[in-house]
Amino acid sequence: MAERYVGLISGTSTDGVDAVLVDLHGRSPRLLKALNHPYPEPLRARLESLITPGWQGTLKEIGHLHAALGAAFAEAATRLLEAAAVDPGSVRAIGSHGQTVCHAPQGAEAFSLQLGDPSRIAATTGITTVADFRSKDIALGGEGAPLVPAFHAATLQSPEENRVILNLGGIANLSLLPAGTTGPTGGFDTGPANTLMDGWIHRHREQTYDRDGAWAASGAVHPALLDSMLSDPYFATRPPKSTGREHFNATWLDRHLAKQAAIAPVDVQATLLELTARSITDAIAVAETRPARVIACGGGTHNRALMERLAALLAPIPLETSGDHGIPADWMEAMAFAWLARQTLHHAPGNVPEVTGARHPAILGAIHPAD
Repeated sequence: MAERYVGLISGTSTDGVDAVLVDLHGRSPRLLKALNHPYPEPLRARLESLITPGWQGTLKEIGHLHAALGAAFAEAATRLLEAAAVDPGSVRAIGSHGQTVCHAPQGAEAFSLQLGDPSRIAATTGITTVADFRSKDIALGGEGAPLVPAFHAATLQSPEENRVILNLGGIANLSLLPAGTTGPTGGFDTGPANTLMDGWIHRHREQTYDRDGAWAASGAVHPALLDSMLSDPYFATRPPKSTGREHFNATWLDRHLAKQAAIAPVDVQATLLELTARSITDAIAVAETRPARVIACGGGTHNRALMERLAALLAPIPLETSGDHGIPADWMEAMAFAWLARQTLHHAPGNVPEVTGARHPAILGAIHPAD
C-alpha cells in the first residue's frame, strides 16, 4: 500500500524549490515525481539581498519574505501533484525544509532560521506539513546540521563495505557510513561546494552556474590563493561542525583576494573548484571511516570538471553517483525531507547525534495539521 509524502527544499543557491513525491512504503523509497519550481526573479532578488552580509532591512521584510516563500513552496507542491496526477488527499504529509537565511549553531543563543511559512503551505495544499527540522537538535546542543546522514544511512548503508556519501550542494557535506550497523554514522559539512563558484561566475559573466565546470577548466589554479583559503580555521575544526553562506560568501572570498596581486577571474574560478575538491578529499582522507567507494549526489554532480578532479584526488577509491544506487542525485535532499516528515509522524528520531553533536536522538520538526 502506497505511503506518499512530498519533500520540499530550497538550498543555498536560492534559485527555487526542489519538490519530490515519494512512496515510502517498504524498504526503499520510490521517487514518483520531481520538479524544480524556480523563484520569480523579484522574489529571488529580495532573498539574495536578505542573506547578503551587511543587509540593513527591516523585521517586517523578513516577515513578508516568510509569507512569500511559504506561498512559493505551496505552489511547488501543488504543481508537483498536478504533474503527477495525484490527489492531495492521498499524500500523508509534506516535509518542508524551507529556505535557510541564517545558520548560527554555536553559543548559548544558537539558532538556524528557515523561511517559508509552513502554515501557509498546509492551508494552501490541504496537506499536513512538517517543518522546522533543525531547532530541536540545536536545543539539544547540536549543530542542527547536517540532517541528511540519517536518510543516507537508511537507504545507502551497505552490510559489506564502508561508504562515504558526498552531497554537492551550495555547501558540501559528508555522511560516513560504516559497514553494517556495527558503528555509528558520522558526517559533517566540509565547506563550500558550488556556492563560491556560482557567485563568482555570476559576478563576472552574469551566469548562475559554471556549466560542466567549463570556465574553471579553462583557467589555472593560483597556489597562493588556494593556500590562503585552505588556511581558514573551519577546515581544521574537528566535527561536529556545519557551515553555510554566513561564513563562505563573496565577502570571505574578497578578503582572500585582497592578499594577492591581481588574478584573472578565470583563474579564480579554477582555484575555487580546486578549493572545493581539496577540502572534500582532505576531509575524507582524515576521516575514521576508510571508504570502499564515495557516492556523490546534489547539483554539483553535473559539474564535469569538479567530478573529474574529485575522482583524480580520490583514486583508487571509486567515485560514483547516488543514481548508480537507485536514488537520483538531483533529488536526494528533497527526498530526505519527505523521509524526515515520515519519521516525525511515526515518532521516530530524525537526527544522528554523532553527526550533529546533540545530546541524544530526537524527533524533529513541528507539525502543522491540514484542515
